Amino acid sequence: MSFIVVKTTIAIITTINDNTKMNTFDDIEIRRPELAGSYLSLLRSQPGRPLALFAPRRVGKTFFLDHDLAPIAKKAGLLPIYADVWLQRAAPLDAINHALEEALDDLNVPSGRLGKLAKTTIKKIGAAGASIEMGDEPTRRALPASPELRLDALITRIAQASGKPLLLMLDEIQTLGEVTQGDSIIATLRAVLHKRKNEVMAVFTGSSQAGLSKIMSTAGSPMYQFAQLLDFPVLGDEYLAQLVGHFATIHRGRKPKLDDLRRLFARVGFKPALMKDLIKNMSAEGITDVDIAFRHFMEDDRQIAGWAALIDSLAPLERSVLFVIAKQLPPMGQQTLKLLTAPKHPPPTVAKIRVAIQRLRIAGIVTKEGGDGLQIEDRLLAEYLATK
Repeated sequence: MSFIVVKTTIAIITTINDNTKMNTFDDIEIRRPELAGSYLSLLRSQPGRPLALFAPRRVGKTFFLDHDLAPIAKKAGLLPIYADVWLQRAAPLDAINHALEEALDDLNVPSGRLGKLAKTTIKKIGAAGASIEMGDEPTRRALPASPELRLDALITRIAQASGKPLLLMLDEIQTLGEVTQGDSIIATLRAVLHKRKNEVMAVFTGSSQAGLSKIMSTAGSPMYQFAQLLDFPVLGDEYLAQLVGHFATIHRGRKPKLDDLRRLFARVGFKPALMKDLIKNMSAEGITDVDIAFRHFMEDDRQIAGWAALIDSLAPLERSVLFVIAKQLPPMGQQTLKLLTAPKHPPPTVAKIRVAIQRLRIAGIVTKEGGDGLQIEDRLLAEYLATK
């Protein structure tokens, strides 16, 4: 799949209370308002065409939607609405409608007593205003029971109630291609976004390149060439420099080398929260050698216990296939099938291997990226398994 990369300057914002200094590593945040602005400009230049942002899990997509794109959208006069499609993986359209219904509630039934009174109809005023009889507090208007029609009605009513266009942000959109009747849901989403293009803009995110390709780039798919596919940029030196700088303030100038941290950041998959945990561990131990710190992290009993629990929860064949993928062997190769054969049992069939792989993918443990390549989503888990 070909992705268009949007290059932008990244603004660094450190969360600081007024007149105080940054106290912890957790006070460090990276904000990217220019990137958010560029995405908004793209949306405005192509009404009715969403953006689909791809990046692996836990590299900061959701944080960006909440802390960068939503505030920029509000300033531009839009009403941002976020929906995690994973909230109801078996019925993703219900998850989207749930987020829309909450937004409509917030508009029609404001929080707080004064807000509710302001929206409540007055039935009768007594003599000289001595008494006031209030009507029922505002409630939702009846909506269609069908999820497909409900989606259309909700977008229309929210736009009318707010007086603003919507920015619908759908996280993990590839989930739509993994459920029964997924094509029908995708077709509904496309139809509504096209029909209501003057009332709603949309941004999708996905953590599976293959999953996004399936619903966005496959000829015959309802959303074929509908959204513009973009690589979501991971954080870089601007984030690492902040971590190094704070480390140096704690340890009187001692600090890890930026080149070493850059190598470690790539090794952990450019995951900001995980990288921050590693730096915090280094600071707690008072060490600056990233290789020693990484080894300590990988050998930590809590990490190993978590991985062991995950592995033990799998069926025997799924567990074996996971080890095969970690060792970068072709799961359905003839030699691999021999390795997977249990004593006194026939070799597993290719069909059973495929079922095991599919279950691992649905669980989010394994991803398929390009061609027949399979990889373990958690790089640290992959390294752990490769040593077993």
